[in-house]
Amino acid sequence: MKPSLGIIADDYTGALMVACYLEAAGIYAPLVFDAKAAVPGARVIVAGTRTRLAPVEEALSDIKAIADAFTQLGYSRLSYKTSAGFDSTERGNIGPVADYLADRQGIRPVVMAAGFPEFNITTHQGYLFYRGRLVSESIKRFDPLTPMSDPDLVRFLSRQTTHGVGLINHIQMRQGPQAVALAADALAGAGNGHIFFDISDDEDIEIAARFAIARELVVVASDPFAVEYTKMLASGEGPQKPAPHHAKGPAAVLAGTVGPVILRQLEAFAKTYPVLSLDLLDPRGSEAVIGGALAWADQHIGAQPFAISTANDAGAAERAQAAFGPIAAARKAEYILASIASALRDRGIRRFVVAGGETSGAVVRSLGIGAVRAFAEGPIGTGFCVAEGPDPISLFLKPGKHGGDDILIQALDHMV
Repeated sequence: MKPSLGIIADDYTGALMVACYLEAAGIYAPLVFDAKAAVPGARVIVAGTRTRLAPVEEALSDIKAIADAFTQLGYSRLSYKTSAGFDSTERGNIGPVADYLADRQGIRPVVMAAGFPEFNITTHQGYLFYRGRLVSESIKRFDPLTPMSDPDLVRFLSRQTTHGVGLINHIQMRQGPQAVALAADALAGAGNGHIFFDISDDEDIEIAARFAIARELVVVASDPFAVEYTKMLASGEGPQKPAPHHAKGPAAVLAGTVGPVILRQLEAFAKTYPVLSLDLLDPRGSEAVIGGALAWADQHIGAQPFAISTANDAGAAERAQAAFGPIAAARKAEYILASIASALRDRGIRRFVVAGGETSGAVVRSLGIGAVRAFAEGPIGTGFCVAEGPDPISLFLKPGKHGGDDILIQALDHMV
């Protein structure tokens, strides 16, 4: 089977989401978290990175390592999957990664697209709407790590690149493929190295994906675009392996994300199972906090599932961010939970539910997992995978704002 596409995602949960959707479409999509774990044998391969919040040079180094590995395996097309809302800052990595991939592939313009209509995240006339409101008027405006105060993504992305960002809007796409091609040529002729396509609905995704495939352009886009684009390229390719099976053994929930969604989910979980909340400002220091959490966990391992969280009340994140700064506070939480995760594995935990994109990345790395097999999208959506082998580990990796109040319990129920 000839390799076709290598998808590089800016976080672990997004990479897993894409792999799950592709598996549901009958496309075998191995997921790697380490360039060294990439092996041949699939038409499509997906890589999860931690580049969304990384400094630019670090992000580009990670992207290059993955891209080199994919190229050596014969993947001629490379794409970069971002979050639905292009979560970033003015000094973020979307523009630099797009420029790097375009230079590497030797072709411009780059096709860019943000949005996820299924979850009411759309772009229209280049403006990002989050759950029906301009992102600058939504809860995303106050995101502690990537506050989105400018809803104009064309203008926003233009601050991350010197190659210019043009727009093909929803109305232009409805005028047909020829109109899209003419508009793209005009934008490229005017010096734009990137073309941003509206995603007002699913039809916009299909139109823009067909254009990208026809021109063999680099794609930097959100989840549904990455999935549709890949399905078009790999159509007719069935899975090469039977569906995976979950690992057996004790289970634990680790929650490092913040906000009202995870607090409601932990509250619902606590009605049935024990929950330990950790304080990032604990004066004893991180190692003592980790030790105390493990002593508490030892009382529950094997008897029942349990949860350990760094989100203990609505103001906890604000206090930690005020003390350490937003990035440092997040990294402290990730370190604590990742250290706990590796110790729990040594104590026999084989099923992990992890809440938070960055936390998921930290936990997976701490467990030494280089590759997983994604489960096809199921009754509660995407997020399930298993590190196969003699001693398998099952994971449910959940973006922070994803899921209903009972999703943590539902996830455990499905990991059987």
